[in-house]
Amino acid sequence: MTAAESPSIALIDSPELMPPAGHYSHVARHGGLLFLSGQLPITPSGDTLASEPFEAQARQVLANVDACLRAAQARREDLISVTVSVTDIADWPTFDALYRRWLGDHRPARAVAQVAGLHYGSALEVQATAVAAIVESREARGPREEDR
Repeated sequence: MTAAESPSIALIDSPELMPPAGHYSHVARHGGLLFLSGQLPITPSGDTLASEPFEAQARQVLANVDACLRAAQARREDLISVTVSVTDIADWPTFDALYRRWLGDHRPARAVAQVAGLHYGSALEVQATAVAAIVESREARGPREEDR
């Protein structure tokens, strides 16, 4: 049995994004976790934003992460780890400011790495892990003692 056939692994593509160009899914769900594939600055219509300023690329990447989370019925607050690859570490303060506004008070684990290059000449890529089905898990456990 392959992973795609396994009932314990769900492969999810966001209807808000272009289908993946390679052999992968936008999101894989397994064991209560969501694994989001690296998101590049590509618009829902498939346009690459590699020639746009870094801030425009970063905004699109974060919008793509949101689309992946929605497809998996999750939210930003469910993120537990985020990995960011940038081609120029000098862009990090710009990203960090956008990321802070995007996430608000939520502060998942995070890593950043400068890389030599990214697909399509993009300036950044974001990959993430989130908790899946928090609402379902709460419902399955029933009300908390203090809620009774």
